Amino acid sequence: MVDNIQGRKNHKDPEDDALESIPDALPILPIRNAVVFPSTVFPIGVKTESSQKLVSETASGNRLLGAVSMHDSNAEEPKRKDLFSVGTVCRIIKLIQMPDGGLNVILQGLERFRLHDTVSESPYLVTRIEVLRERAETDQTTEAMVFNIRQNAMKMVNILPNIPQEAAIIIQNIEDSKVLVDMISMNLNVPIEEKMQILSEMNISRRYELVNGILTREVEMLELSQSINERVKSNIDKTQREYYLREQMKAIQRELGEVDEQSREAEEMREKLERSGMPEDVRKVADEELSRLSRMNTASPEYPMLRNYVELLLELPWNNLTDDRLDINEAQKILDEDHYDIESAKKRILEYLSVRKLNPDIKGPILCFIGPPGVGKTSLGQSIARALGRKFIRMSLGGIHDEAEIRGHRRTYIGALPGRIIQGIRKAGSRNPLFMLDEIDKIGADFRGDPTSALLEVLDPAQNFSFQDNYLGVPFDLSKVMFICTGNELSTVPGPLLDRMEVLVLAGYTQEEKLQIARKYLVKRQTSENGLQEDQISFSDDAIRAIINSYTREAGVRNLEREIANICRGVARKVASGEPGPYTIEGDSVSDYLGPERFFSETVERAQIPGVAVGLAWTPVGGTILFVESGKMAGNGRLLLTGKLGEMMKESAQAALSYVRFKARDFNIAENFLQQYDIHIHIPAGAIPKDGPSAGVALFASLLSILKEQSLPYDVAMTGEITLRGLVLPVGGIKEKLIGARNAGINSVLMPRKNEKDLVDVPEEIKDQLNIHLIDTLDDVVKTLFQNEEPRTPESKPREETPAVVSGSPV
Repeated sequence: MVDNIQGRKNHKDPEDDALESIPDALPILPIRNAVVFPSTVFPIGVKTESSQKLVSETASGNRLLGAVSMHDSNAEEPKRKDLFSVGTVCRIIKLIQMPDGGLNVILQGLERFRLHDTVSESPYLVTRIEVLRERAETDQTTEAMVFNIRQNAMKMVNILPNIPQEAAIIIQNIEDSKVLVDMISMNLNVPIEEKMQILSEMNISRRYELVNGILTREVEMLELSQSINERVKSNIDKTQREYYLREQMKAIQRELGEVDEQSREAEEMREKLERSGMPEDVRKVADEELSRLSRMNTASPEYPMLRNYVELLLELPWNNLTDDRLDINEAQKILDEDHYDIESAKKRILEYLSVRKLNPDIKGPILCFIGPPGVGKTSLGQSIARALGRKFIRMSLGGIHDEAEIRGHRRTYIGALPGRIIQGIRKAGSRNPLFMLDEIDKIGADFRGDPTSALLEVLDPAQNFSFQDNYLGVPFDLSKVMFICTGNELSTVPGPLLDRMEVLVLAGYTQEEKLQIARKYLVKRQTSENGLQEDQISFSDDAIRAIINSYTREAGVRNLEREIANICRGVARKVASGEPGPYTIEGDSVSDYLGPERFFSETVERAQIPGVAVGLAWTPVGGTILFVESGKMAGNGRLLLTGKLGEMMKESAQAALSYVRFKARDFNIAENFLQQYDIHIHIPAGAIPKDGPSAGVALFASLLSILKEQSLPYDVAMTGEITLRGLVLPVGGIKEKLIGARNAGINSVLMPRKNEKDLVDVPEEIKDQLNIHLIDTLDDVVKTLFQNEEPRTPESKPREETPAVVSGSPV
């Protein structure tokens, strides 16, 4: 236990006489990542300014200081709270000035002490201390523990190769057990906390138990490690022996004119390497890996992985390019054969081919086809590949969340594979295929990485000449690849990726275009695929129109082909049953094969009552109509909005109501109508989210219709964003909206005058069939829809031009 004694038994330190002169307060030197024990010598480097000042002043004085270990070795200027409570009184033996300005100090541990009150913290920490001196108690148990400690220390010296053998002599010659235990404790490779537990333990027997337990544990770990190393060495020796024997066998086989399978494969790979045309840096890597493979035992687990990697390097088309067929007339012929209409896309493709013919070294643009499903985006890419004479590779990006799908896995992982880009190039067998990245708008991202970020390098002509696949580990030139992307909508394509692409929008087809596509392509293809001859089945134009109008409602032609296939299968069944035909499918016989009509026009039934207006909407699958229904009921001016509307559409409804209130007198309705009624606006198909400002005109017309109790023309649809001033602003998707309106049986359309420029892209057939009204203000809407009643002329007292924003109408 702790006891103040006057001397130290068996301790021969010449400095013993000075121990009684240890002052009550000492400067404290923080020690990082180490513990100083009594009776030991400890060198330490001093870097901080405060510690250097402490050491310098102490060395010129009584040379005594307190060495205390730190809790947190990262603290720059440690305080009292950062230190353990027990340390060691030390004497400075030597002070060495280093060239870098630091100081090296050699300390001699004297006695344990406990920190008490702080005397000062500047320029360095000084605290009051209590010197802890233990009484030497020896018995048989203590002597046995000392013996075990000495033996375990000897074992560690013999096992560890980096400890000099002189250490064993020192351990044997130390007679004082406390000195022995302190020296061994200081040199133990254990955490600071365990060393501090030994330093703080003043019960000698308990201290010896701690040290003996730690030594026993460390010796067991070292003996186990040594046993494992010996087994590994034995296995390595066995492997080396097998290697030398195999080399001798190979030498014998070569003398006999025999070649083993592994040598034959290595030779074949070496020949492929010579013919591969790899860049020099890649060739060096391949040569090293091939040499390593030829030396490796085929039974090694690493052999198949290394072989797969080498085979990938050899099979990639490093220098294999197909010759582009740059006949512009032939390319146009192929595009016209495969696709009806989509002239803008064909024009851009032919322009690209023309430029490439004049400048073969140009880095091609990244084309991106955006349009509804079934309009021919993927097949257009196939036609471009056929026109160019290039290999066609398609990669679907829909639902990909893992970046490794693009860049591959590192070879350190079990089952690692190259990315799908490199796999596609390997499959194509040429360095300049046409690579189609399908559904680029449906890429995801999660904890496995963002595939979009990986695609940035792939699709950037300024970077992809040195594309780095994680599995491949060497750069591969993608600059000759022609990339084409497809998607249904632009809003979900990330901006940085979209910036690298040239977007070509493919709108939906009109009824006449669908009719021509069905006659030229779909009927012939499905007739052949269902085993029929052309003289066994034929479709009239009325039959195809009936399928388009009554059984499909889409922007593309995918469902149209599906329904034609259904009819062909029905005819095939009859032919297979012994009724050879021929069969002519007329308009009134379509229902015999496809059943009752699935779609019909609702505009007449739904739009002939007050409060119902027909709006136009754009969706990823094409344009369509939507009904806006308004109703009024007794109430106190609440505005109810339903139909799963987004914030922009709700704000458009508020703006429409505010404009109606502002112009109530001009519209011949009561100015205080909100004091008598609640207004409810509903847009059906409530399960489908709806948003956007383009429904503003339809919302206004629906509100005015219910307040005037006048129904709107059932065959008139409208689109446009509105303002509180009554202006009608331009919107997007005009071409798709007009096609959708005509397919739904609409005859007249109200659209913003500022969208007149967009009519250039609208097919002439649609413009001929629709009566298009261009509107500038909501007053134009009133004049067009409520033709029997002109707006009233404002009174002589002028109104404010800017309507006030109506508040207090909860949504």
